[in-house]
Amino acid sequence: MTLTRREMLRRLAALTAGAVVLPAPLFGCAPGEERAMAPERPDRDDTLVTDEDRERLEAWVGTLRLEGVREGSFTPGEAAVRVGEKAAGTPYEAFTLEAYLRAGGSPVRTEPLTLSLTRFDCVSLVEACLAIARVARGPAETGDELWEAFAREMERQRYRGGERGGYVTRLHYFSEWLADGEARGLVRRIGADLGGMPDERPLRFMSENRESYPALADDRVLEEIAERERALDALTRHVIPTARIDGVTDGIRSGDVVAFATGIEGLDVSHAAFAYRDGGGVVRVLHAPLTGGVVEITDSTLRQYTARTRRSTGILVARPEWGPGVG
Repeated sequence: MTLTRREMLRRLAALTAGAVVLPAPLFGCAPGEERAMAPERPDRDDTLVTDEDRERLEAWVGTLRLEGVREGSFTPGEAAVRVGEKAAGTPYEAFTLEAYLRAGGSPVRTEPLTLSLTRFDCVSLVEACLAIARVARGPAETGDELWEAFAREMERQRYRGGERGGYVTRLHYFSEWLADGEARGLVRRIGADLGGMPDERPLRFMSENRESYPALADDRVLEEIAERERALDALTRHVIPTARIDGVTDGIRSGDVVAFATGIEGLDVSHAAFAYRDGGGVVRVLHAPLTGGVVEITDSTLRQYTARTRRSTGILVARPEWGPGVG
């Protein structure tokens, strides 16, 4: 059945308004899922992007530029957490990246690029803060040009090789998000430098829990995801055990990307965030948590937060870079 644009939007509105509950996706924080746009125009559809989203982008970019991001006053990570500070209090929202599938979209066609600065999950917060930092470093776009620049930065972080295609091209496992970003100069993984221990467990969570992922109802997509999981067997993840975190915090900068490794079988990490060094030099966590429901900086230290995270075994750490064409 072919859905009209009006019917697609009606279904999306019903999904975002209703109390839809699905099984937990790959991350405990519903990774990489932002407010969904109608999939009828997969290249861009800003139907659900509000004036507030655009106003926030203008304001946050303006703050960084006023404070000297172009003159070198921030590292990429510092610029990202400055954006995170401005985003504090923004609501958490999960599962929205899958909304186009629940509304009848196809996982084998090009995904809609979904964008929001008024709702975040853990991964979309990390992506958005880094994207805004890079946009602020760049040319002086305003209005639509600024939003387009932000969209390009989001796209090149979220998809393998920066190329958006169907569902399988999205970087679903966060350890691959880190490795793919490193290959393209967006981040540098530093877990090994900090004494992290290799974690070589195979990642099979998605293919072995297909009922949790609407896209995997399609057998072709399931096989492609399983093939991608097998390819990740060659990817070594360096995890700093929870008990060792306090001993390495001198090597962690404010704005480093922190992923919380998990003992859940077949899964790499359960949450993503930024390390945040406060005015007293204490390393805390800036994140969009499922528990609490808004972007926040934790009262607990990085080690304390890791220890309190259910089934967490430690952390993976990566340092943001400006990336090609920005730095």
